[in-house]
Amino acid sequence: MDRFRTAHATGEDWAHAARDCCDALGPIPALKSGMVWQGFVYTTSQLANDMGSILTYIRQKTGIDHWSGTIGGGVLADGWECHDEPAVVMLIAQFPTGSVHTLNTATKGFEDLNPATRDWIDMVTPGFAVVHGDPTNVDTLNAMESLSIGLGGTMGGAFLVGGMTASTSDHFQIADHITGGGVSGVAFGPGVEVATGMSQGCMPVSGSHLVTDAIDNVIIGLDDAPALRILKEDVGELLARDLHRIAGYVHVALPVVGSDTGDYMVRNLIAIDPEREWLAIGGDVTPGDRVMFVRRDPASARADMDRMLDELNARIPIRPRGALYFSCTARGPHMFGARGEEARMLQRGLGDDVPVIGFFGNGEISNARLYTYSGVLTLFF
Repeated sequence: MDRFRTAHATGEDWAHAARDCCDALGPIPALKSGMVWQGFVYTTSQLANDMGSILTYIRQKTGIDHWSGTIGGGVLADGWECHDEPAVVMLIAQFPTGSVHTLNTATKGFEDLNPATRDWIDMVTPGFAVVHGDPTNVDTLNAMESLSIGLGGTMGGAFLVGGMTASTSDHFQIADHITGGGVSGVAFGPGVEVATGMSQGCMPVSGSHLVTDAIDNVIIGLDDAPALRILKEDVGELLARDLHRIAGYVHVALPVVGSDTGDYMVRNLIAIDPEREWLAIGGDVTPGDRVMFVRRDPASARADMDRMLDELNARIPIRPRGALYFSCTARGPHMFGARGEEARMLQRGLGDDVPVIGFFGNGEISNARLYTYSGVLTLFF
């Protein structure tokens, strides 16, 4: 596994955490002929204002110039998690020369990329990228979609995975230097083999329904019946008698059009109007859309995590050399109870010889779409 190495550390401040993390990496292996180093680094929110110092230190300490990363509400590495103190996790990996390229911040779209990056894209046509998004920029979603189209060229949209920065202060990202305000990351050429999976953390309670009447984010009618009436039928008599029990447990899912895997995007059920029998959700809907109701609880999250790992293991050709994992701040100990349980589930599913790091963000990215409550896993071969 010399091509992929991980390390993690906590500390009373950025200097101790960064030093101990670099020390945990051990001596940096010799770079193999025809290969280049790429590093990924994630920190907890307690170190948000020190990202510049951390980047300077780890570049000097490791001799690795190219880094990508951001800030999370928590971080994980190799069966370990940290959510409530200063912490740093790192992964370093060797990739074939010319197969990996830093994406500078795109605040509005593909045209924000610098000329050298666009030249590389024209030459390579990368089909995959790991990206980090700034949730404070209202154009981040549009920038992400534009990047996907631009990176894919005539081959169609590139497959983007990653997560949204989660910070209580500055929303910094790293793309060889400190940046922010949009979408940045690393693009990979066809010579880099990957496999991805996603755990929604939810389980459907019913089939999908046709939205027959809606205004903005308010669902008025489903299947030509009042929306609340359909919800009550789907969740059953026990929950229907006390709608307060639905809060935080039942959510609305928007099926992804054209998906052959039953993919859907989860949105919060934010209000119920019992008199009009309307539902308000955390996202716009229009008549003609389809929605379904899903439940979110620890048992459902565990079952869906196991499903994702089983399906990935069944289709990957060889053992992965390393992995990146992007989870939601609402998961981790909030969902799985014991601290570090989500990371340990990953380790049990992949094997303890697969190096993996990740962070808990304000949204997860898979196939250039933004999800919530999910876990997105990328395996490198």
